[in-house]
Amino acid sequence: MSIPAQSSGAPDAEPDGPEGRLRRFATIWSRAIFPSTATSMTRPEFEKHLLPLARELSDILHTRVFDATPAHRVGGALVAAHCTDPDALSSTLGVVDSYLVLYCGGNGPVELSTEDSRARCARIQHALAGGFTQALRERTLAEQEAIARSALTARSHAEQALHATEARFRAVFKDAAVGIGIADLEGNILEINDTLTRMFGGLEHHVRSHKVNEWVHPEDSPYVWKYYDELVRGEREHYSVEKPYYRNDGTVLWTNLTVSLLRDPEGRPEYQLALLEDTTERRLLNLRLRYEATHDALTGLPNRTLFFERLEKALAPREGMRFGLCYLDLDGFKAINDSLGHAAGDRLLVEVADRLQSCATAPGEMVARLGGDEFVALTTGPHTQDDVHELAGRILLALATPIRLDGRELTVRGSVGVVEGPSGERTAAEVLRSADITMYRAKAAGGNRFALADAEADARAITRHGLTTALPAALDRGEFFIEYQPLVHLGDGSVHGAEALVRWCHPQHGVLGPDRFIPLAEHTGLIVPLGRWVLEESVRQANFWQERHTDGGPLRINVNLSPTQLHHPNLVAETVDVLERSGLEPGALCLEVTESALIGADDDLLKPLRQLAEMGVDIALDDFGTGYSNLANLRRLPVSVLKLDRSFTQGMQHHPADPVDLKIVEGIVSLAHSLDLAVTVEGVETGAQAEQLRQLGCDTAQGWYYAKPGAPDRIHALLLADAV
Repeated sequence: MSIPAQSSGAPDAEPDGPEGRLRRFATIWSRAIFPSTATSMTRPEFEKHLLPLARELSDILHTRVFDATPAHRVGGALVAAHCTDPDALSSTLGVVDSYLVLYCGGNGPVELSTEDSRARCARIQHALAGGFTQALRERTLAEQEAIARSALTARSHAEQALHATEARFRAVFKDAAVGIGIADLEGNILEINDTLTRMFGGLEHHVRSHKVNEWVHPEDSPYVWKYYDELVRGEREHYSVEKPYYRNDGTVLWTNLTVSLLRDPEGRPEYQLALLEDTTERRLLNLRLRYEATHDALTGLPNRTLFFERLEKALAPREGMRFGLCYLDLDGFKAINDSLGHAAGDRLLVEVADRLQSCATAPGEMVARLGGDEFVALTTGPHTQDDVHELAGRILLALATPIRLDGRELTVRGSVGVVEGPSGERTAAEVLRSADITMYRAKAAGGNRFALADAEADARAITRHGLTTALPAALDRGEFFIEYQPLVHLGDGSVHGAEALVRWCHPQHGVLGPDRFIPLAEHTGLIVPLGRWVLEESVRQANFWQERHTDGGPLRINVNLSPTQLHHPNLVAETVDVLERSGLEPGALCLEVTESALIGADDDLLKPLRQLAEMGVDIALDDFGTGYSNLANLRRLPVSVLKLDRSFTQGMQHHPADPVDLKIVEGIVSLAHSLDLAVTVEGVETGAQAEQLRQLGCDTAQGWYYAKPGAPDRIHALLLADAV
């Protein structure tokens, strides 16, 4: 279960530093469980008492070789602090589930992924619940032992009473708080007290009608009857076990049973004395605690904790055994929550859970809810290659029927990632990560389908994730650098300027081109600070060239502008600031914007570009000819350069050139010049291409025919010589 922020005291702002976050976690924990404790401490004192336990949980989360067993001791410590109410455990599990990773996830020396952290957290909850239950039982047993000691004293009195005064024995026997029965060595029940009669349903004849060795139950420990035989033979003085009995109405009575041997004055075995404490309610409580710790409160399905237990068991090495996992995420569930409310969303999840449960009824199959709108289905056996495909198909078919909710029919779709393989080869975390990655591939392909796991696709996704998380630190560490590719006048072959192309010198993957990380930077928003850095470095370098190249016209620096930067409100102000601080003239800067970014652009989007163009900054329409834009829109765009995509030059690599490409380029050049736009061509790789483009009237070009992108000093050298 999760603990709502209102009731748990969730913070308004995250504390600074690992110790501060740890103390905040302890504060939330104390507020959640203090009302259900029987401690004499004040709440601040209780919070101070929980702090070392919180630190221990944090340390367990970050151990290099993970072992959740020490969390068992934390559960026991709660019982020792008098947190014995079931709500204390339920609230503790909720706090650990909701806040341990949030406040302690980054505190340790071991860097963990979100999925690994959540998996570890689930194991910690399970161990903590086990420790709590065991400690509660041991505490109860200690109390029982005290009762047993009293009962043993009663036994002593009973022995004396049997040999001395029957009246005293009867008084002790009748008023005892535990059930007491006396039988001979053949198992015939001779005496029982009222407490024992009530425990068995209030019918004395029902108890007396059985011999002791007839009270057999299927859940008896195998040692019960071995100990019994040893006792009646005089080889054992007593034994204690947990034992169930059937009552006269068929219900089960669970007891802590202590049986002692009574000897006559000469020491010969004579009777057996049984002391029984009714533990039925306590056992039901423990079962309820276990259920709540391992099942989802909303849907009743197994939760992450129980699922990982089953998955790890399925992945244990077993000859000939395989597993299949379906990871389901509902498509568009957020839209349902946002439009109909969370209550309606919860009812939808319950209906989905019921349908999924009906899909996994075969032996070795289970369905669980991991959280939110994420579900998993697991199948095990020797033939899961086919079984898991059928299971995924049944899941999608079960979701196909619309769900009626508040008078509406809602169509539910889902994306399923399927992982299948032999047991013993992968860990639970690895399998779940692969299923998650595969599910997102299915979602990216349009959803309402399942996709099969692919090791290469997993590796690419993991690499993308690693690059995404490393991007912010890479910028701070200075791992990015810029290469420059010259822009050449087709008329005389002189260097007109250069395009700035950013590269990433990754410590593990080497030098990465922009196609590997620019989309990731766009997705995360880091493209804004990265783009600002590229602009600053490029303008500074261009100013350096200007100061050392006084002959001819000013050199131009071309800098790419991403769609995200184009929408940034400070684009104009930051560009002006960079130019003013560097001293570079606005006319020496050209910002390249892709044609696709301006398709359907309204006046608000074009306004910053118009302001920059009015200052003298050139705007180039990059990748022209690939965005299906209306050519009539060129009149309203504040561009001064058309940059033809390299696809137009590919048909000119051979002689004779493709006449269709020549006609297209000729038409674009004619159109551009009629609108007073210059034309730049990318991807020039041969002299034949360069000559064809010159004859067609193109103004400038760039490509490997002139130079590959390189260090800034390469451009300076080209300025001093004929580029061709």
